[in-house]
Amino acid sequence: MGKFVTVSSVEELAPGAVKAVEVEGRRIALCRVGEEFFAVDDLCTHNEGALSEGGLVNEHEIECPYHGARFDLRTGEALCLPATEPVKTYRVRVVDGSVQVEVP
Repeated sequence: MGKFVTVSSVEELAPGAVKAVEVEGRRIALCRVGEEFFAVDDLCTHNEGALSEGGLVNEHEIECPYHGARFDLRTGEALCLPATEPVKTYRVRVVDGSVQVEVP
């Protein structure tokens, strides 16, 4: 089991927003969908684009700004070409107004 690291406050990330954070040397895209928070590697598995720069599309999808590859925030699944490999997901929790991401 990993450890949870505080990366943001709830107020810092508006619903529908994406923010790049660094956690123990890992670049992670932190996303807010309504009152839910998600975290995935901030690196497209197709061409290494920063997913945080592409932003959210639909409710639970993040899109790479380079070639439009999309990933499910809940599972990391690649939803369309050109990406075929999933992106790594991380568990997220909110404690006393702080958003925390679990890292190995």
